[in-house]
Amino acid sequence: MSILVDKNTRLVVQGITGREGSFHTQQMVAFGTNVVAGVTPGKGGQWFETDSQKIPIFDSVKKAVEATGANASVIFVPARFATDAIYEASDAGIPLVVCLTEYIPVLDMIEVRSYLDSKQTRLLGPNCPGLITPGQCKVGIIPGSIVKPGNVGVVSKSGTLTYEVVYALTERGIGQSTCVGIGGDPIQGTDFIDVLQMFEEDPETEQVIMIGEIGGNAEEKAAAYIAQHMSKRVTSFIAGRTAPPGRRMGHAGAIVEGRSGTAESKIKALNDAGVRVADNPDNIVDLVMSS
Repeated sequence: MSILVDKNTRLVVQGITGREGSFHTQQMVAFGTNVVAGVTPGKGGQWFETDSQKIPIFDSVKKAVEATGANASVIFVPARFATDAIYEASDAGIPLVVCLTEYIPVLDMIEVRSYLDSKQTRLLGPNCPGLITPGQCKVGIIPGSIVKPGNVGVVSKSGTLTYEVVYALTERGIGQSTCVGIGGDPIQGTDFIDVLQMFEEDPETEQVIMIGEIGGNAEEKAAAYIAQHMSKRVTSFIAGRTAPPGRRMGHAGAIVEGRSGTAESKIKALNDAGVRVADNPDNIVDLVMSS
């Protein structure tokens, strides 16, 4: 089993002919993802060629869905076009949209989130690495070479820490069900609780790793959810423990203001919920193996 993506995912790549879109489409296809279409306005009717297949390009997501039955989209377009790309995918009826784009203005994302709340579309991101189900499907930029099929679910705000932890799991022989990067922007389409609920309901995910960071209160909310609703063991790590107040650390949402969003408050909430919190990323796998 898995969550969100699997071997039945039919992916359309928005921005397939751009530098990032081209490179990562090749990587996704090589991993085994069923990329059925690309979208670049003005290039409809052309083909995108990989080592193993030719992918049709369409002028719009709607036309791509009508022709191919695509049920997921990944967005590789600049920030100034990204929100329109999200709206277009949602209006075409795509149930899962993954937006990797950085630097989308917060006010624009507030409008996007409000719009999607009335639709049947789940947004992952923005400013995220995407997600991967080992042996089945990769949507985004998580390296396919570091994963291994298994029963540990991973959800993270940090792309880099996701790679580090997943690689360490695989090196120790521990496989993953699905690895999900939710991104670190203040306004997200999918949060920790959304993913934790899916992992709790997935019969083949036996335990979960949650990687958070300073700033905001998403980790405290997740801790309350875990305490009330999760039967599966959760291991966590909070990045940015040494960051001074008011200093932004990497992500737009990772900023501590006063006493809000500190590592200490998050760790306390997680410990109170029965979550094992690692002192550093290297300890995460040790805690998982000790269960």
